[in-house]
Order: sequence, then C-alpha cells, then structure tokens
Amino acid sequence: MTPTQLRAYVAVVRLGSVKQAAAELQVSESAVSLHIAQLRKEFGDKLFARTAAGLAFTPGGLRLASRAAELLGLQDRTMLEVSAAKRGRRLLRVAASSLFAEFAAPGLIELFAKRAADLDVELSVRNPGSFESLLMTRAADIAIGPQPSVVDSAIGCRPVMNYRLVIAVGPEHPLAGLAASPGQLREQTWLLGPSAATEWGAVPALLRRLAVPDERQQIFQSHAAALGEAKRGKGVAPALAFSIAPDVRQGQLGQVMGLHATMEAVWHAQVLATPGSMSAAEELSRFSSTPRAIQAMMRGAGVSVGHFRPSVHVTLWS
Repeated sequence: MTPTQLRAYVAVVRLGSVKQAAAELQVSESAVSLHIAQLRKEFGDKLFARTAAGLAFTPGGLRLASRAAELLGLQDRTMLEVSAAKRGRRLLRVAASSLFAEFAAPGLIELFAKRAADLDVELSVRNPGSFESLLMTRAADIAIGPQPSVVDSAIGCRPVMNYRLVIAVGPEHPLAGLAASPGQLREQTWLLGPSAATEWGAVPALLRRLAVPDERQQIFQSHAAALGEAKRGKGVAPALAFSIAPDVRQGQLGQVMGLHATMEAVWHAQVLATPGSMSAAEELSRFSSTPRAIQAMMRGAGVSVGHFRPSVHVTLWS
C-alpha cells in the first residue's frame, strides 16, 4: 500500500468516478485503475462496484476511504512539520469560517503568534461543514467558526467569543434607525458575504428565520464588499455589531433596529482531543476566549477585499 495508491483511491471516493479522479490527479485512467486493482489485491476486498446510480462501496471500501484520508493527512502534515523543523519553526494550521476569518482571525492570530518566536500560523478559509473532516484527517490543527450541531467524541469544542449580528444599511435608507417587520426585511435586497453560501452560522440562520427569498440575495466576494454596497444604499447587509460600530458613529452606516434585525451567536474552537502535553492548537483554543484575545479580535482590521478569497485563501503569520 503506497501513498500514490491511496491518493488515487481517495480521489475516486470523493469524485465518484475513475475518469474524474484521473483528470484531477493528471494521470491516465488506466493508472488510476491499476492503483485500485493493487489495493483490491492487497486487501482481498472488491472495495467498490459500479452501479446504475454510481459507485457502491463495500464496508471495507468505506473503512479504507476514511483511513486513507487520515493517513494522507498525516503524511502531508509530517512533511510540513519536518520542513518547518529544519528551519527551527513550528506550524499551526487554522481553519476558519469566512466571517471569523475576515473580521476576527487577523487580530487573534497576530497577538497569538507574538507569544512564540518559533511559531508560524497558517489561516485558511473553509466551509464549517468540513471542520470535522479537516481535523480528523489532520489537514487542520484547529477550526474556529459556528458551533457544530454534533461533535465527535474525538474532538474537543469550546466557546470562543459571543457576537451580535445586526443589519446594516446606508444612512439614507428608509429603514435606517427604525424597527422593521419580517415582511419589510424580506422585501429588501440582501447584500451578503461568502458566509451566506454555507448552511452553518449566524448569517444563514438569519436568512432562514426571515425566509428571505433567493432572488433577494446577492453574494459578494467578501463581507466588506457587501457592506460597501450597503453604504451606497443598494440594500441591507448582515454585519457584526462590533465591526460596523465606528461607521455607525461616523454616520457612514445606519442600522435596522428591532428584535427581527438582530441575532446572537457564538464562535467555537474545535481541536482533536489528545492526551499529554498541550499542543499549539489547544493553547490557541484556550487563549482565544481570554479578554486580551477578544479585544484583539474586535480591534482587528480584517482581511482586505482584494486579498480575501471565500474558498481556501491561506494567510501566513510568522
């Protein structure tokens, strides 16, 4: 069993097609089929079969898929750690939801990275629905974002920071400073950042609570870009109360009032629960809920629109 064989198998499992796996890996279909055949021979298991509905996996095939992803994650992590160790440094990989990454992560990570001269911190923006998989396969050391509905027993989860989501509008908007009904809010054009494209978090929850129609939703490259459109009176934009407070004080933004226009939420940090000495991920998880860390998150400037990417944008702190 080799890493090349496992990568081919994981690609087939994820994409559901030998042809697509070959295209992604930039090899021939026959090469992928050969790797699968070698794994079948080694394990004495068919692993999967083609059906009219797609690929049907055997129990052993499903178990191999889970273990292969974990082994490949460990291999990648080991390569990164060995490379960093040669330079006398440690690497901490942080996966974060788009809202946290844009507004809170920069302040937190800059403060945390200053505590250890040998620590590099890598931040990537990920869908919160993938957090458990990223941690279990060791593709990330810590994940910060919305509270998961279910937490695996192998993962530790702790609250990081309470925040309030409000609805921002331009200062001349008809709803600025007024209490709006759900019906009034549903009629608005909603200017949204990347967090609205996922199922988890305060922004999707607010949209579901108000039953905002899809045709009323416009998603932008970043939350900052959406707020920029709101300033110009183009619609309403969900925003973190602490992030827009200066603009509201200066009269550059208004805020819709009332219970329907706000939502309380909590960011949570997730790390693998490992016994023994505290890892850098566990240290960041604990540190992130301290008063100093919360102040740093609230003061953070956020990621600029030109550098933010809602898929998997990576930023490195040293």
